[in-house]
Amino acid sequence: MTKVAPIDQRKADHIKINLEQDVRSALSSGLEKYRFNHEALPELDLECIDTTLSLFGKKLNSPILISSMTGGTDAAKTINMRLAEAAQECGIAMGVGSQRAAIEHPEQAETFQVRKVAPDILLFANLGAVQLNYGYGIDQCRRAVDMIEADALILHLNPVQEAVQDAGDVNFSGLAKKIEEVCKKLEVPVIAKEVGWGISERTAKLLVDCGVSAIDVAGAGGTSWSQVEMHRAPDEFTRQLAGTFVGWGIPTAESILNVRKAVPEMTVFASGGLKDGLDIAKCIALGATLGGMAGPFLKAAAISNENVVEMMKLTMRQIEVTMFAAGVGTLEGLKKGKLVKI
Repeated sequence: MTKVAPIDQRKADHIKINLEQDVRSALSSGLEKYRFNHEALPELDLECIDTTLSLFGKKLNSPILISSMTGGTDAAKTINMRLAEAAQECGIAMGVGSQRAAIEHPEQAETFQVRKVAPDILLFANLGAVQLNYGYGIDQCRRAVDMIEADALILHLNPVQEAVQDAGDVNFSGLAKKIEEVCKKLEVPVIAKEVGWGISERTAKLLVDCGVSAIDVAGAGGTSWSQVEMHRAPDEFTRQLAGTFVGWGIPTAESILNVRKAVPEMTVFASGGLKDGLDIAKCIALGATLGGMAGPFLKAAAISNENVVEMMKLTMRQIEVTMFAAGVGTLEGLKKGKLVKI
């Protein structure tokens, strides 16, 4: 078995590949199968549309989540700081990338620590759930949360990514019990998140039994991490293995509906192939609380803070105009029969 690359090298590879290569899933998000009923006489003032919400004790100006992306390298630090500054200015939520690098190499913690530029945002810490089978426990979870003064912890689920990468962590056996233990002992909410292959009804039920406070479906339709790993593959065998799964997964729209059907009261975050505020509005209408995007914000953050703010403000306005043209003044109103399946 080839020696696995150091974590910081993998992080650097991930940023570079996502910025330079086509790593999209062969599947679509499924959101293109829906449209809103247009109201030519909305009887609303666009400037009075209310997109605010409260979640985990924090107020958000818009239901937008900067999906977990990166950390652990100098380039990642710059990106995280730009994302966080923009999130603070716009009043939206943010997740950081997996903090395993900083748990194992404390000197890298600063690449994740964004509170100094974003004291008020809803901020999510992040660890791979599978690490609970590789020596991690409640202590490491607390360290991840404390490291960035997070409001909640994401435990991400990435079985396909681990299975197709060189020397991946593939023992997912008995993981639900360990997630349940973390949910019981951790002082902040726990969010379960896929990374791009979606959530089934079975998994949703399993996760609610574990006690998670929210599920980020992260469905197929956006970045395919098997494609990312294909570009990192050290040999032809691994490259072909990773490339096999470009069309794997449950599309985002279907994943939202799976969770809503299996556990109607569960808080749902929607990510995976969302392109803009219209897609986020569709996700809200399907039953999500937040819509997460990664790629568009990553590309903007690679340029400047101003580019990220501009992208966020555009996304916020897209949501507002969608609501205005659909004749609804509140986020809750989006869920009341305004979406039509094509």
